[in-house]
This record gives sequence, structure tokens and C-alpha cells, in this order.
Amino acid sequence: MLIGKRLSGRYKIIDMIGGGGMANVYLAHDMILDRDVAVKMLRLDFANDEEFIRRFHREAQSATSLAHPNIVNIFDVGEEDDLYYIVMEFVDGNTLKQYIQQNSPLKVEEAIEIMKQLTSAISHAHHNHIIHRDIKPHNILVDHDGNVKITDFGIAMALSATSITQTNSVLGSVHYLSPEQARGGMANRKSDIYSLGIVMFELLTGRLPFSGESAVSIALKHLQSETPSVRRWNPNIPQSVENIVLKATAKDPFHRYNSVDEMEEDLRTALDPDRLFEPKFIIPIDDEATKAIPIITNDKPLKNLDETIVHTSEKNTGSSGGTSDSKQGKGANKKRRKWPIVLTSLLVLLVLLGLSAYFVPGLISAKDVKIPDVSGMKEDDAISKLRQQGLTIDKRIKLTDDEIEKGSVIKTNPEADTVVKEKSKVTLYISTGKEKYELSDYVGRQYDDVVRLLDNQNFKDIKKTEKNDDSEPGTILSQNPSGGEKVVPEDTVLEFEVSKGPEKIVLMDLTQYSVKAAQDYAASVGLTLDASQEQYNETIPRGMIISQEPKQGTQLQKGDKVSVIVSKGKEEKPPREITKEITIDYEPPLPGQPGQKQEVRIYIDDMNHNMSVPADVFSITETTTRQIKLIIVEGKKASYQVFRDSKVIAEETINYNDVE
Repeated sequence: MLIGKRLSGRYKIIDMIGGGGMANVYLAHDMILDRDVAVKMLRLDFANDEEFIRRFHREAQSATSLAHPNIVNIFDVGEEDDLYYIVMEFVDGNTLKQYIQQNSPLKVEEAIEIMKQLTSAISHAHHNHIIHRDIKPHNILVDHDGNVKITDFGIAMALSATSITQTNSVLGSVHYLSPEQARGGMANRKSDIYSLGIVMFELLTGRLPFSGESAVSIALKHLQSETPSVRRWNPNIPQSVENIVLKATAKDPFHRYNSVDEMEEDLRTALDPDRLFEPKFIIPIDDEATKAIPIITNDKPLKNLDETIVHTSEKNTGSSGGTSDSKQGKGANKKRRKWPIVLTSLLVLLVLLGLSAYFVPGLISAKDVKIPDVSGMKEDDAISKLRQQGLTIDKRIKLTDDEIEKGSVIKTNPEADTVVKEKSKVTLYISTGKEKYELSDYVGRQYDDVVRLLDNQNFKDIKKTEKNDDSEPGTILSQNPSGGEKVVPEDTVLEFEVSKGPEKIVLMDLTQYSVKAAQDYAASVGLTLDASQEQYNETIPRGMIISQEPKQGTQLQKGDKVSVIVSKGKEEKPPREITKEITIDYEPPLPGQPGQKQEVRIYIDDMNHNMSVPADVFSITETTTRQIKLIIVEGKKASYQVFRDSKVIAEETINYNDVE
């Protein structure tokens, strides 16, 4: 299983996205450049052919030199554990074959636009001395913006010089094969032009010009039959457009476009008003092909060089008395002249033998029977009906079919209503139902990547439900149907359960809460609380939360940290000190009695004193000055009282803010 494997430690295989008779194509991720790429992996039966591998490497490396917007870029060519692969640009889209099947017939303007892109790409290749040799819609990709890109340059070139024969590959390419390739000749630039003409025919009509029961019969039609008129299926196609198809698909390369550039220029002007009703392209008649060549005699001089191609028989060669050199020359020429006749005779003989092998057994039977139409019938019922007609069942071939139910007959070969001889063999094509697609196990992969991979499979619907999970958002948690199950895409609804990531916690407002309350909340929802920072605050009581980070309403995940600032209460200001100087008057109790002592008591109410105990007690016999020192705490007051013999003679109250 290649899924998950890393090629050269760099290209991680993600999924298989296509395959054919020669190679399978995988979606991979380039771990170094962080981009998706397509990896074409050759099948193992090709890996054992050393000549093919040698040429494959050389030609694929050569194809890496092609840099054109309509050619799929080849990034790398490698080999690992006998796995030979090409790393190329990943084009997100369909093949042109799929695009034609979904949108045919295309509008003439769209077909012309696609062909201009194709001819531009092939022109670039030809100017770099590279011939594709296998141009067909299967090797052309269409992205979601309608841009086309040609692929498989290296593989097509490698195949052209090897003895490898792959039936499925041949059947896939023979519809676009040039006559010179069909007869076994070497492909050239004009072979690519012929294939482009067949592709253009299919774009305009939605069908192929030639069909048949076998690759050989189709190849013969490329050799012998003229290309049908595209206007037969769409009379609205301008003659100028049809002429491009006819000229590109001329049997003789001599009558085709001289270059792809010439064809591209024709495409650019095909819809010009002065060209829409131009005469139909007709291949010039070769007069020499039907001319009777005169018999040459000794008494008749040769009129031109062409007449020496055909020589007379012995009875018309005149006298035999010529020189020995003359006889030897005639003998050698005669041998050379016989070779084309011998080869032609052998070819005719082989064709006759093939025809007799096919038809003679049927001619022995005297009775003609018509093959009944058994399409849609159950296999057993169809066999019974065919046998009642005196026919023999040959092979039963299983095929998928979107319309015929499983176990019923799709068609027969020969087809229904064909008249054959009694006891002729009939092949039945039995439906296995709609084509099924084997689902991969997508659990653990990104949902968007999987949907992109499945986009071309035409599933009935793809549904997504989301749930919180510790895995990365977008990760597929489960799928239904499960991986490994084979389903009919158009009848199947795929269901994926996808991670939304860990559950989000919407942070509440923690301000005005005590540290203890905030700690309890954080523990209950899975957060961690940092309450190490404190500061004074004029309004928030000590021990209460002043602010938080992140803010209220922020979405967090379990384990995230929340930091808070805790109030230390109001910042205490230092006590303020004030000294009051007072004068204490001496007042004799009676006139004429000076010198009698008077008692003075000073009471202070401040940070260090209270009024219950005198701060100072002394006696005076005369008027005295005294200093009183007061210490006032913020938010408090200080006061003093002075008593002289139990009489208050001075008092004052001072506020904290009154002291500078």
C-alpha cells in the first residue's frame, strides 16, 4: 500500500487519484517545498523492461525542459525500490475527456479557445524538438478556470521506441492515432497535428469520428476512411471551422498543416466574418494515382522518368540479342520491380485468410437467423432466448453500467438485429450495476483535502457535522460509510464527523471578585489563574481583583492562563506633623496677690495621645509661651486643649489635609 509512503524522503503519498493501463497517479505532498504534487507511478510490468526504463528516464528528463502555461510541469523523475515515477504539477480539475462527456457538444467559440491553447502548447514542444505522439483528451487536464494543460510527454515518447504492448493502452489511444502510426511508421510533428484534429472533432461533436469493435478495425478506418463532416451533427458549425478539422486529419501528411503554428493561426482567424462561408477544404485529386501507365517497348523512347516505374513483359522486350551488360541490368531491374508486387500479393493473401477465418465457418450453415434484442433481460432469460434462435453463447463479459441493473444484459456482439448463420457465437455483455468506488479511510485527514479529492467522483452529497475535540480543527474524526467499502457514488451520501478543535471557554468578568472566588472559577472550567501581581487602588478594596488579561468574553481553551491584578487597598500616606505655639496668660486670682502659682494642663488627641491623660502639666507664675507638637494620621484629625486651673483657655482641631 503506497498511501503514506514517502518517495525519496520527500514526496508523501496522500491518495490515489487516477490510473490507466500504464501507470497510476497519486496525490502527494512535497515536504520540502510544502506544495501538493501529482506522482505518476509506472506499473511493475513496465519496470522490468530495461530499454523502456532507459528511454523513459532520458525522455522524461528532456520533457522537464518544457515550460509553458498549457503544459503540465514535470518537477522530478526518480526510482525507489523498483518503483519508477514522475513528479509533476498537480492540476485540480478534470481530464478533457471528462469535460467533453459532461459538457458536449461544446460551443464553437469554446472549442476554438481550447484548441488555441493546445496548439500553443504543442508548438512549444515542437520548437524544442519534442513530439508528443499520444495526444488525446485523456492526457489533457482542465482546471476550474477553464485552462487546459497537456501531460504525459515523457511517457508517450518512451513508449514510442519500445516493444511494449499494452492492450488497454492501445485501445485508449487508437481513436486518435495518425495513419502513419497505425501502419507502424514513426510519429512526427504532423502525427501530432492529426491527433489534434481528432480532438477538435470530438470537442465540436461530442463523439469520435471512427469507432469499431477492435483496435485494428479502428486503425484501418484511420488508414482508409475519410474524416466525417462535423457539420453532419451540427450544421451551425462554420465551414471555416470544419476546414481546420479536415485539413488536420488528412490521411496523407503532405496535405495537412505544415506546422502546428500554421494550424494555430488558422484557429485564430476561423471565426472572422470573411471566413465563415469559405469553400470546403478538399484534398487535391492525385491524377497520377489513376493514370494508365503505357507499356514500354524497345522501339518506343521513354518520355519521362516516371514511366520507368512499370516495365513490359518478356514477350514485348524486343530482341534478346543485347549485350550481357544490358541483360544483367534488365534482370536486376526486373527483380527490383517484382518486390512491390510480391509484398502487395502477400498483404492481399493475409487479408483474404483473415476474412475467410472469420466468415467461412458461418457460410457452411445454410440457415440465416437474426440476433434478438436481449438488452435489459436477465442473463438466464437472454441465454435461453438466444439458444432458441439456434445461437451459441461464446463469452460473458462483465461491465459496469449506469442504467442496466446488475445481472441483466447490456448488449450483444454481434449487435441485435444482425443477421448471422445458425450456431454463430454470440458474446453477452452483462451488467454488474453501477460502477463502484472504494472508499479510503479518511479518519485523521483534513476534511477540505478529502472533499477536494472526492469532488470528481460525483457523490450524491457530502455532509459534515462538527464537534469539539482535542485534535486540530478540520480533522475527520469518523466517516460513514467506512473506509474500504465499495459504493456507487451517485447513490451515496458521505457523512463526516469533523473536529472543531478543543471546546472554547468564554472568559467571564473577574473584576470585583475576590482572589478565592476567581481561583474557584478557573479550576471549574480548566483554566489556570495567576494572581501574583498586586497594586494599590483608591476604590477597590484590598484582596479584590482590579483587572484581568485576557479581557472578558475572550475565547480560551482548557489549560490557558488568566492573569489578574489584585488590590492592596488604598496606599497609606505618611503621618503629618505640626507644631503650634501658644501663649498662656498668667491671671492672678486676686488683686494684690502676685506670685501665686497657677496650674496648667495640656491635653492632646493625635496619633500618639488621647484626651484621657494630660500630655503636659506645669505651673506658671507669669505669662508663658509653650509649643505643642501634633502628629496627624491620613484621614484623621488632631486636637489640643489647654486648662489653667481647670479653666479652658485654648483649644483647636486640625485636619490631616490642613497640614502642608
